[in-house]
Amino acid sequence: MSATQITIAHEDPDSPAARNCLRAYFALLAERIPGVNPGHVPDPDPEADSFRPPHGAFLIARASGEVLGCVSLKRHDPTTGEIKRLWIAPAARGHGLGRRLMTVIEDEARALGFTGLVLDTNAALTEAIALYSTSGWLETEPYTGFPATHWFAKPL
Repeated sequence: MSATQITIAHEDPDSPAARNCLRAYFALLAERIPGVNPGHVPDPDPEADSFRPPHGAFLIARASGEVLGCVSLKRHDPTTGEIKRLWIAPAARGHGLGRRLMTVIEDEARALGFTGLVLDTNAALTEAIALYSTSGWLETEPYTGFPATHWFAKPL
C-alpha cells in the first residue's frame, strides 16, 4: 500500500463508513481493555454532532475505496480541541497511517482556531502511546475516567 494511494477526507460521523470504523474501534478496545465492551459507546454515536464543523471534524482514510482508518476532533474548551477515536484497520497498521491521520487532524484543529489539543488513551494501546510520545505530545493530568489511563496534551 503506497502512501500516495491513500486519501484522507472529511466524513459525516453518522455515515455508514464512520459508524463501521467506530464499531471496529470499540471492538478493538473491548478485545484489549478489560471492562470495555463493544457497546461502550452506543451506535449511532451520541457525540456525533460534536465531531461536525464548526466545532470538530471526523476524518476517514481510504485507498481504492477501502476504509483504512479514522480520527476525530471535538471542542474540549474554547481554545483546546480533543482528539478522539484514532483507529487503523489491521491491514493498514505499521505503514505510518496513524501518524499521517494525526498530522491532518492537528491541521484541522489549527484551522478551527484551537491553540492546543488533548487526548486520552489506555495503557493496553501501546502503539498509540508510542505514537503520541514520538509526535510532540506530553503526558498531562487526568481529565477523564475509565477506560483512560494516560492523558496527553500538545500545544499547536
